[in-house]
Amino acid sequence: MTSVMGKICFVDLSSMKIELRDIDPAITKDVGSGIGLAAYLLNQEIPVDADPLGPDNVLAFMSGLLTGTGAPVSGRWMVACKSPITGGWGDANCGGTLSPAIKQCGVDGIFFKGIASYPMLFVFDENGPRLEDARDLWGKDAVESEAILWERYQTKRKPAVATIGMAGEKRSKIAGIVNDRGRLAARSGVGAVMGSKNLKAVVLNGKQIVPVFDRMKMAELSKEFTKKVTDASLPPILNGKIVPILGKVMAMGKTYGASDGMLAISVMKKWGTIVNNTMGLHNGDDPIQNWKGSDGDLPRKYARNMNPDGIVSHQTKKYHCSSCVIGCGGICDVDELTKGEYKETHKPEYETVNAFGALLLNEDMDVIYRINERLNRAGMDSISAGSTVAFAMECFENGLLTKNETDGLDLRWGNSDALVQLIDKMITREGIGDLLADGVKEASRKILNSASMAITAGGQEPGMHDPRMDPMLGIHFSADPTPGRHTVGGGSYYNSLHLWEVVPWAPKVKPKSKKSDDYLASEENGMKAVAGAAYKQLTDIAGGCLFAMATGYRHWRLFDYLNAATGWDRSPVEYMEMGLRSQTLRQLFNIRHGIDPIDFKIHDRIAGIPPMTKGPNKGKTLQIDGMLREHWLGFGWDEKGIPTRETLTKLNLEEFIPEDK
Repeated sequence: MTSVMGKICFVDLSSMKIELRDIDPAITKDVGSGIGLAAYLLNQEIPVDADPLGPDNVLAFMSGLLTGTGAPVSGRWMVACKSPITGGWGDANCGGTLSPAIKQCGVDGIFFKGIASYPMLFVFDENGPRLEDARDLWGKDAVESEAILWERYQTKRKPAVATIGMAGEKRSKIAGIVNDRGRLAARSGVGAVMGSKNLKAVVLNGKQIVPVFDRMKMAELSKEFTKKVTDASLPPILNGKIVPILGKVMAMGKTYGASDGMLAISVMKKWGTIVNNTMGLHNGDDPIQNWKGSDGDLPRKYARNMNPDGIVSHQTKKYHCSSCVIGCGGICDVDELTKGEYKETHKPEYETVNAFGALLLNEDMDVIYRINERLNRAGMDSISAGSTVAFAMECFENGLLTKNETDGLDLRWGNSDALVQLIDKMITREGIGDLLADGVKEASRKILNSASMAITAGGQEPGMHDPRMDPMLGIHFSADPTPGRHTVGGGSYYNSLHLWEVVPWAPKVKPKSKKSDDYLASEENGMKAVAGAAYKQLTDIAGGCLFAMATGYRHWRLFDYLNAATGWDRSPVEYMEMGLRSQTLRQLFNIRHGIDPIDFKIHDRIAGIPPMTKGPNKGKTLQIDGMLREHWLGFGWDEKGIPTRETLTKLNLEEFIPEDK
């Protein structure tokens, strides 16, 4: 077998039993590895009555089908489990260095069930897999813990480490898992699950080589993409001051067509995701003031303070995840900016900047640097944390929270002085922080009359991109089995994929398509979202990166990479079926665990109900109920989002057909 290791490691933390299990090659050919294999196995391993923070939940660390094969930008790792946020399927995706380390241990995934009787480490190196005492690390932040483990388990090379910080230890439902000094698998509450199992860290340092069917072909394909990335560049005139103007120009357009995704690579090379700090302000993409404001509500200095050029000026070196040739990340010198509190930090991503900037009407970038490093060390999701602070600020504005209840903190919009103190309280679960540490949904349950301000999709805080600007995001926010996920897809992504050229059922993006048509509940819009979701699932099966994926299949040649790695010689249509199968398995998990798909629908406010009266999203409303129905039907599910017997049979998932159907 090629490109996969053919085994998983299964660890019972309660009994301290570790076993290596063979994976039937027929299963791999149906679901691949990565998220597809996790969805297949967790549907079998997690009982329907499992408490997400109890011993029956299973936490799976997964590598990808392409990881370690030489395919470019294929070093993402995934974590999957039953989510403590939604009670259904949960997964999170991360870069860094862990993904190839999983396969170098001779396995495609590592699965944890049970609860250890005291804090433990899982170590897998040339001496095999084992559990070790981690009580000396409990209470240390993720960056400190990782540094200790690097030194402790150093051989000829540094081990890969995934660990939790204080947020995970305290079972914050918005906690993630940290790798490589601050890269987070942040969503779905996976850090809380790891903390609930008394599992402090995973340390990997194997030496096995990943088998590849055609290494020469893979090298040829990789060289082609690498050259394209190397050659991509921006004209000198395009700088941070011009970016907001581009956003305004984008907002003026009434039509669109297919795009070349390579155009975005030069932007990612120069700035990374922070280009959207200001570009998205004026085209309606950036949510403002807990999703109720617009660009006119921001402080005058906001765009200047969040200028991506200013942030990059503090960057001391580029950051590349494993196998990445793009390098959208960076390490920033923040010694002066944080007044000596921190020497350096990962460059804040757009999601963090907006969640603690525009969403709160905060213009203080120096405070965001401090919060960014705190969240990285604590292992807390910045999207959920910022959204929870925005919810608290709106509650404070409306008298639902007072200074007596906020420990004296003045939670006025834009009051940056209170932000660091509030985040510290959330991390340690102190005072008002305990109320907010589990995210918006749990806090809203405890604050009377706050539901209208609790902006979630299925209980999970949505990513920092507004569906009123890109309606397909509204479908994915609501219909994905992990709701609120901005990385599933969107109209802008779909337009660059060009899937319709090789997948006949994927709708073509026509020249001069009307933007207004995207807000309608149509079969075409539903199928575009189906194709985008299926392709993203295939990308997650492969261990690929969203940004490489978004260049389009003609540049980042996923189908060709998969054939070179596996020797399967499949068509794009056959590979897309793997993506459909993975998405259906994730949806089946939710159905089995009692989730009604309609309950994941986005909050009315971000569906434009009622529509905004000002700003670039003025007057825009999504036909969200009809959109979801068309999307579900496009997957071959029924109009309520439940996979049908016919579809399960077609996808070779007969074993998951409920007995009563």
